[in-house]
Amino acid sequence: MAKKKERKKKVEETTEEIEIQKEEVKSPPSTEELLAAEKDKNLRLFAEFENFRKRTARERIELFSTANIDIMTALLPILDNFERSIIANNYSDEDGPVLIFKQLKSELEKKGLKEIEDPIGKELDTEFHEAITNIKAPSKKLKGKIVDTVEKGYILGEKVIRYAKVVVGN
Repeated sequence: MAKKKERKKKVEETTEEIEIQKEEVKSPPSTEELLAAEKDKNLRLFAEFENFRKRTARERIELFSTANIDIMTALLPILDNFERSIIANNYSDEDGPVLIFKQLKSELEKKGLKEIEDPIGKELDTEFHEAITNIKAPSKKLKGKIVDTVEKGYILGEKVIRYAKVVVGN
Protein backbone atom coordinates (compact mmCIF):
# COMPACT_ATOMS: atom_id res chain seq x y z
CA MET A 1 0.00 0.00 0.00
CA ALA A 2 2.76 2.38 0.83
CA LYS A 3 4.15 1.92 -2.68
CA LYS A 4 0.76 2.76 -4.22
CA LYS A 5 0.58 5.93 -2.16
CA GLU A 6 4.10 6.88 -3.21
CA ARG A 7 3.26 6.25 -6.89
CA LYS A 8 0.07 8.25 -6.58
CA LYS A 9 2.00 11.10 -4.93
CA LYS A 10 4.64 11.05 -7.72
CA VAL A 11 1.91 11.09 -10.37
CA GLU A 12 0.26 14.07 -8.67
CA GLU A 13 3.60 15.92 -8.42
CA THR A 14 4.34 15.19 -12.08
CA THR A 15 0.87 16.35 -13.07
CA GLU A 16 1.35 19.60 -11.11
CA GLU A 17 4.73 20.17 -12.78
CA ILE A 18 3.19 19.62 -16.24
CA GLU A 19 0.41 22.11 -15.45
CA ILE A 20 2.94 24.68 -14.23
CA GLN A 21 4.98 24.18 -17.41
CA LYS A 22 1.85 24.64 -19.52
CA GLU A 23 1.11 27.93 -17.76
CA GLU A 24 4.69 29.11 -18.36
CA VAL A 25 4.48 28.37 -22.07
CA LYS A 26 2.60 31.28 -23.55
CA SER A 27 0.65 31.25 -26.69
CA PRO A 28 2.42 32.81 -29.66
CA PRO A 29 1.86 36.58 -29.93
CA SER A 30 -0.88 37.74 -32.21
CA THR A 31 -0.16 39.64 -35.41
CA GLU A 32 -1.40 42.86 -33.78
CA GLU A 33 1.04 42.43 -30.92
CA LEU A 34 3.87 41.72 -33.38
CA LEU A 35 2.90 44.76 -35.46
CA ALA A 36 2.77 47.01 -32.37
CA ALA A 37 6.18 45.75 -31.23
CA GLU A 38 7.71 46.38 -34.67
CA LYS A 39 6.15 49.87 -34.83
CA ASP A 40 7.58 50.68 -31.41
CA LYS A 41 10.98 49.35 -32.41
CA ASN A 42 10.89 51.35 -35.65
CA LEU A 43 9.81 54.54 -33.85
CA ARG A 44 12.61 54.22 -31.30
CA LEU A 45 15.18 53.63 -34.03
CA PHE A 46 13.95 56.69 -35.94
CA ALA A 47 14.09 58.87 -32.80
CA GLU A 48 17.61 57.66 -32.05
CA PHE A 49 18.70 58.48 -35.60
CA GLU A 50 17.15 61.98 -35.40
CA ASN A 51 18.99 62.65 -32.12
CA PHE A 52 22.25 61.47 -33.71
CA ARG A 53 21.70 63.69 -36.77
CA LYS A 54 20.96 66.78 -34.63
CA ARG A 55 23.94 66.13 -32.37
CA THR A 56 26.38 65.76 -35.28
CA ALA A 57 25.01 68.90 -36.97
CA ARG A 58 25.45 70.85 -33.71
CA GLU A 59 29.01 69.52 -33.30
CA ARG A 60 29.85 70.41 -36.91
CA ILE A 61 28.62 74.00 -36.45
CA GLU A 62 30.62 74.29 -33.23
CA LEU A 63 33.72 72.91 -34.95
CA PHE A 64 33.46 75.45 -37.78
CA SER A 65 32.97 78.33 -35.37
CA THR A 66 36.02 77.44 -33.28
CA ALA A 67 38.24 75.83 -35.93
CA ASN A 68 40.42 78.94 -36.10
CA ILE A 69 41.02 79.13 -32.36
CA ASP A 70 44.68 78.05 -32.54
CA ILE A 71 45.64 80.50 -35.25
CA MET A 72 43.67 83.29 -33.61
CA THR A 73 45.36 82.82 -30.23
CA ALA A 74 48.75 82.84 -31.99
CA LEU A 75 47.89 86.10 -33.78
CA LEU A 76 46.67 87.99 -30.69
CA PRO A 77 50.14 88.92 -29.32
CA ILE A 78 51.16 90.05 -32.82
CA LEU A 79 48.03 92.19 -33.05
CA ASP A 80 48.79 93.71 -29.63
CA ASN A 81 52.40 94.50 -30.58
CA PHE A 82 51.28 95.99 -33.89
CA GLU A 83 48.86 98.30 -32.06
CA ARG A 84 51.52 99.32 -29.50
CA SER A 85 53.92 100.14 -32.33
CA ILE A 86 51.34 102.37 -34.02
CA ILE A 87 50.64 104.21 -30.74
CA ALA A 88 54.36 104.61 -29.91
CA ASN A 89 55.23 106.03 -33.34
CA ASN A 90 52.22 108.40 -33.54
CA TYR A 91 51.20 107.25 -37.01
CA SER A 92 48.29 109.06 -38.62
CA ASP A 93 45.25 107.22 -40.01
CA GLU A 94 46.62 107.42 -43.56
CA ASP A 95 50.01 105.87 -42.81
CA GLY A 96 50.82 102.39 -44.11
CA PRO A 97 51.16 100.54 -40.80
CA VAL A 98 47.79 101.87 -39.61
CA LEU A 99 46.08 100.79 -42.83
CA ILE A 100 47.65 97.33 -42.62
CA PHE A 101 46.62 97.02 -38.96
CA LYS A 102 43.03 97.99 -39.79
CA GLN A 103 42.91 95.51 -42.67
CA LEU A 104 44.29 92.69 -40.50
CA LYS A 105 41.83 93.47 -37.72
CA SER A 106 38.95 93.61 -40.23
CA GLU A 107 39.84 90.20 -41.67
CA LEU A 108 40.06 88.66 -38.20
CA GLU A 109 36.65 90.14 -37.34
CA LYS A 110 35.21 88.53 -40.48
CA LYS A 111 36.42 85.19 -39.13
CA GLY A 112 34.50 85.78 -35.88
CA LEU A 113 37.09 87.46 -33.65
CA LYS A 114 35.63 90.22 -31.48
CA GLU A 115 37.37 92.51 -29.05
CA ILE A 116 35.85 92.60 -25.57
CA GLU A 117 34.55 96.13 -25.03
CA ASP A 118 36.59 98.52 -22.92
CA PRO A 119 35.81 97.62 -19.29
CA ILE A 120 37.21 100.75 -17.59
CA GLY A 121 34.73 102.06 -15.02
CA LYS A 122 32.66 98.86 -15.00
CA GLU A 123 32.32 96.10 -12.43
CA LEU A 124 34.68 93.12 -12.68
CA ASP A 125 33.00 90.32 -14.62
CA THR A 126 34.96 87.08 -14.28
CA GLU A 127 33.27 85.73 -17.42
CA PHE A 128 35.32 88.23 -19.48
CA HIS A 129 37.94 89.82 -17.19
CA GLU A 130 40.94 88.61 -15.24
CA ALA A 131 41.99 90.86 -12.36
CA ILE A 132 45.78 90.87 -12.20
CA THR A 133 46.21 93.45 -9.44
CA ASN A 134 44.46 95.89 -7.12
CA ILE A 135 45.43 99.51 -6.66
CA LYS A 136 44.11 102.36 -4.57
CA ALA A 137 41.08 103.79 -6.38
CA PRO A 138 41.65 107.33 -7.71
CA SER A 139 38.12 108.25 -6.62
CA LYS A 140 35.35 106.76 -4.51
CA LYS A 141 33.34 106.29 -7.70
CA LEU A 142 35.91 103.79 -9.04
CA LYS A 143 36.17 101.79 -5.82
CA GLY A 144 35.59 98.10 -6.67
CA LYS A 145 35.54 98.86 -10.39
CA ILE A 146 38.03 98.40 -13.20
CA VAL A 147 40.57 101.23 -13.30
CA ASP A 148 42.86 100.13 -16.15
CA THR A 149 43.20 97.51 -18.88
CA VAL A 150 46.63 95.90 -19.19
CA GLU A 151 45.75 93.57 -22.07
CA LYS A 152 42.65 93.46 -24.25
CA GLY A 153 40.40 90.43 -24.23
CA TYR A 154 38.97 88.67 -27.27
CA ILE A 155 36.01 86.44 -28.09
CA LEU A 156 35.87 83.99 -30.98
CA GLY A 157 32.27 83.22 -31.84
CA GLU A 158 30.74 82.90 -28.39
CA LYS A 159 33.84 81.60 -26.60
CA VAL A 160 36.34 83.78 -24.75
CA ILE A 161 39.79 82.95 -26.11
CA ARG A 162 41.63 85.56 -24.04
CA TYR A 163 40.34 87.29 -20.93
CA ALA A 164 40.95 91.02 -20.59
CA LYS A 165 43.66 91.56 -17.99
CA VAL A 166 42.52 94.41 -15.78
CA VAL A 167 43.44 96.43 -12.69
CA VAL A 168 40.74 96.86 -10.05
CA GLY A 169 40.51 99.83 -7.67
CA ASN A 170 40.26 99.33 -3.88
